[in-house]
Amino acid sequence: MASNSRRKKPYKKPNNISMPSSSCTRFSRKKVSVFVSLVMFFGVIFLLGISSNIFSGVAHVPKLYSIQVINEFPHDPSAFTQGLLYAGNSTLYESTGLYRKSSVRRVALHTGKVEALQKMDDSYFGEGLTMFEKRLFQVTWLTKTGFIYDTNDLSKIGKFTHGMDDGWGLATNGKVLFGSDGTSALYQLDPKTLKVIGKQIVRYNGHEVHYLNELEFVNDEIWANVWQTDCIARISLKDGSVLGWILLPNLREGLIAAGHNVSISQIIYKSSL
Repeated sequence: MASNSRRKKPYKKPNNISMPSSSCTRFSRKKVSVFVSLVMFFGVIFLLGISSNIFSGVAHVPKLYSIQVINEFPHDPSAFTQGLLYAGNSTLYESTGLYRKSSVRRVALHTGKVEALQKMDDSYFGEGLTMFEKRLFQVTWLTKTGFIYDTNDLSKIGKFTHGMDDGWGLATNGKVLFGSDGTSALYQLDPKTLKVIGKQIVRYNGHEVHYLNELEFVNDEIWANVWQTDCIARISLKDGSVLGWILLPNLREGLIAAGHNVSISQIIYKSSL
């Protein structure tokens, strides 16, 4: 999510994490479709193709991925995006943050037009968002409180208390909800009770990966962007290990060189976009 100083007070960062390098060997092309939104200052959503480095003959080595911009879409530059999902029919649902400015929105993908908006109470800071059984689930920062919204008119239809230490990211596989709280923990939540029914510690090369933020369920994996980095982790649901890294520094550097102040924020996956 966004790296603005108003955003989040970080947890103590461990000194022994070895992050992946983008200067590895040649990349052989493998593509999936994914959105990474750069929304805090620039107001554009990018559709990216991802190419991977296949370490042939080496078992259990995380793959490294580069990216290529395929398309871009307009987006409200004033929206402090904290949760974003694609619902089909060129429709996005979005959770925005900041106290007194947080909201849930329905947005037209191709135009960026906000088609519906539900403003949150001033005391809440909107965070991760996901859709389960045609309802939107949202968590809030520095609380264990979440909300449920109707997808048609964004009316608030429920409120819940979850079992995570904080509310950062949400995703779903259609069976359970996955959540993050800014630590190295990946939670599984019962969508009916919102109680924690599973928890894994995410690790890379034996070290915990802290600051797990926005989540997305992709092909039986969880993808998580790591707050204040240009990295997205592919996480195994079997043991919490990092299967690969999507490296985005070249995207950021190119936009900064073009005069844009950007923040790599959200992930949306849709294979046929």
